[in-house]
Amino acid sequence: MLVSAVQLNSKQNKEENITKAIYFIEKAASAGAKLIVLPEYMNYISSKRAALEYAETIPGPTTDRLMKIAKELNVFIHCGSMLESYNNEQAFNTSVLINDQGEMEAKYRKIHLFDIDVEGVASYKESNLIKAGEEIVTADTTVGKIGFSICYDLRFPELYRKLMLQGSEIIVVPAAFNQRTGIHHWETLLKARAIENQCYIIAAGQIGSFEEGQTTFGSSMIIDPWGIVIARASDVEGFIVAEVNKEYINKLRRQLPCLNNRKPEIY
Repeated sequence: MLVSAVQLNSKQNKEENITKAIYFIEKAASAGAKLIVLPEYMNYISSKRAALEYAETIPGPTTDRLMKIAKELNVFIHCGSMLESYNNEQAFNTSVLINDQGEMEAKYRKIHLFDIDVEGVASYKESNLIKAGEEIVTADTTVGKIGFSICYDLRFPELYRKLMLQGSEIIVVPAAFNQRTGIHHWETLLKARAIENQCYIIAAGQIGSFEEGQTTFGSSMIIDPWGIVIARASDVEGFIVAEVNKEYINKLRRQLPCLNNRKPEIY
C-alpha cells in the first residue's frame, strides 16, 4: 500500500490553504497513495489570538470539503490538524481521519502543548490559545491500525508506546516543528519512535515562515520500522509517497521481539 505525506506552507488565508491542500491530495492520489496525511494547522496557522476566530466545529466547513474529496478519490485523508472550536479563550488542536467513503473515522485532540522558553533558541506558549486533549486515539482501518499524535507529542515516548500497545502499525505525526529545534531533533526523534515501536511513521510538516519570527522546519518524511527514511520532502511545498508493508512489520517484530521482551512489571 502506498501512503503520502503532504508538506505545506500554510498562512493566514484559510481558503488558499485548503485549496492548496486539496491540490496536493489530488496529486498524491494520482500517484497511487491510499492514505494521505496533511500537516498540523493545515487550514490556518498563527500564534496570535486572532487565530481563534478561524476555529471550526468538527464536522464543519473544512472537514466537509475533505470528506467530499476523500469519497471522490476513494482515499483516506488524515487532516493533519486544525483549530476546533471550544470557547472564546481557547480552541482544541484537532486531527481528523476521514475514510475512503468520505466518513469520519476518528478524532484526536493534541495532548502535549508546545510551551517552551529556550534561551537563544525559541520561545512559544501554545497553551495561550490551545486547550489540551486528554484521550489517546487509534483507528482500526482497512489501511492498517493508525495511531494519532501531533508535533510536540513526538517528545513523549510514553504516548507512542501506548499507541503501539493498542496495536498501531502506522503512527502519524502532523507537525509545524520549529526551525531551530527541528534542525537538531526532528529526524532523530522520528527515527527513535519508529525503531522503538517497530512501526511506520508518517510525518507531514509545515515548511517556511507563516508570520514574523515564526519559521517551521519542513523535512516531511516517511520512516519504516527499521528506522530508515524511505521518503523525504525537499525544502518546498509538495508531497512524498512511499510503500507501507504490514508483513514487514510482522517480520521485524518476530525477528527482533523487543516488544515482547518488555518487563512492565519491573518498570
